[in-house]
Amino acid sequence: MKTGFIGLGMQGKYLAINLVEAGFDLMVFDTLPEPLEELAAVGAKIAKSCADIAAHAEIIQVCVLDDAQVEAVMLGPDGLIENAAAGTIIVLHSTIEPATVDRMANQATPRGIEVLDAPVSGSEMGAKSKTMSYMIGGLAAAVDKCRPVFETSGQKIQHVGYLGAGIRAKLAHQIIISINMMAAYEGMRVGVEAGVDAKILEKVINEGMAQSRMADNWSDLAFGPHSRKVFYKDLQLGLKLANELGISAPGAGLAQQMLDKIVP
Repeated sequence: MKTGFIGLGMQGKYLAINLVEAGFDLMVFDTLPEPLEELAAVGAKIAKSCADIAAHAEIIQVCVLDDAQVEAVMLGPDGLIENAAAGTIIVLHSTIEPATVDRMANQATPRGIEVLDAPVSGSEMGAKSKTMSYMIGGLAAAVDKCRPVFETSGQKIQHVGYLGAGIRAKLAHQIIISINMMAAYEGMRVGVEAGVDAKILEKVINEGMAQSRMADNWSDLAFGPHSRKVFYKDLQLGLKLANELGISAPGAGLAQQMLDKIVP
């Protein structure tokens, strides 16, 4: 199967490498030369533009940072929608506004192009270890066609429902994970500064009712400035969705304010 991948960041690069290793005929595109060189070294074809990807691939995965980058990839004379053939499936992995997903689909559908919103969880570590989880919105037939592509990076593939349901599930997920991060940060800080060994404290938390994936191995988790920006953006989208639904989300708001501490 001919596939395409756009956006070779920390996570996307390894998702793309997994496709090559699984034997897919992959063409990739990014604005930076370094990840393109890495993908070329493992056997991927290199595109000069998004239009090249559209001409090559039956399934195209987009893993860029935000709404503006999704629109740049999808729209315009060199964009995917203008150049992809009818029957192409475009998978949006980016965490973006639900309205952006709808807008892209509204322009793609009249051309016979299917759009799925399929945000992922697992970050760089999950992509490397092939343990990613997918939450997908869109038509079931398109999801089934893409399963072999997704399975190269993980077996947890959940069809959430209608187009846009995947991104809404991801925003709920990000709210929960960020509040869990805040709780782990506060609890670990109190315990460690009180003189408890960090590894022993992690074991205590893991074996008790406070256990969470964010608390597990807390002292070994690595985030950094890039991750902080991503979490801030995701929480901003989650808070906007909550506001549209008339739901108060004070925990998410506080977690966003504390990101410079809980995501050092």
